[in-house]
Amino acid sequence: MELIKQQHARNVGDLERGISIIAGSILLWQGIRTGRVPGLSLALGGLALMQRGVTGYCYTYGATGINTAGKESNVSIPYESGIRVDKSVTINRPRSEVFAFWRDLENLPSFMEYLECVKQTGGRRSHWVTKGVAGKSLEWDAEIINEVENELLGWRSLEGASVDNAGSVRFEDAPGDRGTLVKVSLQYLPPGGAVGDFLAKLLGKDAGSQVESDLKRFKTMLEAGELPTSTGQSSARATVSTQKSKDQRSEQIHAASEDSFPASDAPAWR
Repeated sequence: MELIKQQHARNVGDLERGISIIAGSILLWQGIRTGRVPGLSLALGGLALMQRGVTGYCYTYGATGINTAGKESNVSIPYESGIRVDKSVTINRPRSEVFAFWRDLENLPSFMEYLECVKQTGGRRSHWVTKGVAGKSLEWDAEIINEVENELLGWRSLEGASVDNAGSVRFEDAPGDRGTLVKVSLQYLPPGGAVGDFLAKLLGKDAGSQVESDLKRFKTMLEAGELPTSTGQSSARATVSTQKSKDQRSEQIHAASEDSFPASDAPAWR
């Protein structure tokens, strides 16, 4: 099941908001005094500026990816901001095995098509390199912020990321003893804002379709040990190691809430 949402977060700085309210008030007053069609146009323009100032959101900024409001330093994506994608897949393998393979982040490029490499840099931090538009690579550092063994991984990108992103992966027992239900929630700010996301969809490279395709590869790899190629032919075998991840992970596992989205500063979807 797919859920993709565009959320509106504050993208206008405090100074601009104040100016917008003042300018909007002046235009509204002038419009009322002028009257008729010219006055109506002025009044509507004034109301639009006042709304921009009061709400702190500009639709033009949102469409082009501009943000003069800044963001909180302790979160990668502000509350109710960006694009969210939810995807899930059922894999006929034990939950502990599925979790262990994913937890070794350096395994991820083996089934994520546009991910070139992931290098664990120590502790809970890692460096990611992925293909971008026109073959240009995008890079960022990320950290795991929530972890419950065999149940949950939550992450967020760090400051300076090419693409601000955050998300979580949940691992649950599938109904009917059918293995593991993997639920991926991804929240990100597309380069170029809503315009960039729209163009990506036109090119068939939006995050929703990509996550769905990657999860299918993940399922194939763990269930059959074989990755499908883009033409549908069989490819090289892939070996799944569960013990490797367990041996490498020595730090204490943090508790995380099952009812919150662990990647942003507050639960945005219920």
